Amino acid sequence: MITLRSTKENIDADPDNWAMHLMNFVDEFRRVRDPQALEGPFAFTNDRMDALLASTAESLCDEINLETPEWLSRVPAAKHPYFVSGLENLKAVSLVESPLRFRVRKIFVLENFLNRA
Repeated sequence: MITLRSTKENIDADPDNWAMHLMNFVDEFRRVRDPQALEGPFAFTNDRMDALLASTAESLCDEINLETPEWLSRVPAAKHPYFVSGLENLKAVSLVESPLRFRVRKIFVLENFLNRA
């Protein structure tokens, strides 16, 4: 099973492919729906990625009506706003569409960020 902690470790080791590691976790969590995938905190080493991972995990918990682990609430917001798309012309749309779980940590994504084909 892919865990949030192992996903964080993979992203730290391979930051260029962060999206692949994150979406592998999203797919696996939706498939297994196992709260153990969220056990224990990961090391807080990158404010933007830490906030993105925590926001993603909380959103997935909301999606399946799973109680959010308490430790996720201790993951701080990004120091500066992080627009995940990286595209200047999508910043305004991201400000409007970003789900609450992401906005509270200054992470801005499009509303379909976690949608998978």
